[in-house]
Amino acid sequence: MLKLQNISKQYNDKFVLENINLEIETGEIVSLLGPSGSGKTTLLNIILGLTSVEQGKIIFNETDLSNVRMKERGFNIVFQDYALFPHLDAYENIVYGLRNKKGVVTDEELQEYIDFLELKPHLNKKTAELSGGQKQRVALARTLVMKPKILLLDEPLSALDGVIKESIKQRIKSIARQFKLTTIIVTHDPEEALTMSDKILIINKGSVSQFGSPKEIINQPANDFVKEFILKQLEIKRENIYNLFGEKYA
Repeated sequence: MLKLQNISKQYNDKFVLENINLEIETGEIVSLLGPSGSGKTTLLNIILGLTSVEQGKIIFNETDLSNVRMKERGFNIVFQDYALFPHLDAYENIVYGLRNKKGVVTDEELQEYIDFLELKPHLNKKTAELSGGQKQRVALARTLVMKPKILLLDEPLSALDGVIKESIKQRIKSIARQFKLTTIIVTHDPEEALTMSDKILIINKGSVSQFGSPKEIINQPANDFVKEFILKQLEIKRENIYNLFGEKYA
């Protein structure tokens, strides 16, 4: 569905991304995982169309989008800070993008998204009255009503913790499954990537360290960086890995 072919990006003669190749199937959840400054956010912005690509191609359903403007790609993003309008209530935020795109979603579909995200009791609340989890759900609903071809999420769980974090994690997975929506997530947290994703692209210093399923990455790390980053840098305990996959780390 989505192919990145030899994607490279430079700033001031320095490569922030170099020869990135990636293939994502319809409905898959793929995490872009790496430390700060690894290039994962730049790659997300290139897919979205917010950042231009200098070398390589972005192919979506066999169409080259490399030089297609962001608005014409049909991809949508939920930003890390949710980017909700403070002067609007939750419902007005959800339908804001529909003002100039009549007919994108029916009233029944709109209600389905609201019910699916359990937002009905909060529709009249202003942004300041919403909890972090409620803001995240409003931001997700606002994106879903636009019927994106690909859903992009920038650090969707970074401002959340505990039960709320686990709830949003499950909702994101449910959204991808129920609506067969290809979802790309940027995260610096290995545990988030391992528990949410079908595939994980681990980026280090602008290059791909490994691309594979969570089990493949846990049991067959491609190099020392992957092993260090997953198990040591962020101190994910081996017991947690056992709980995640029910099998020992190789």
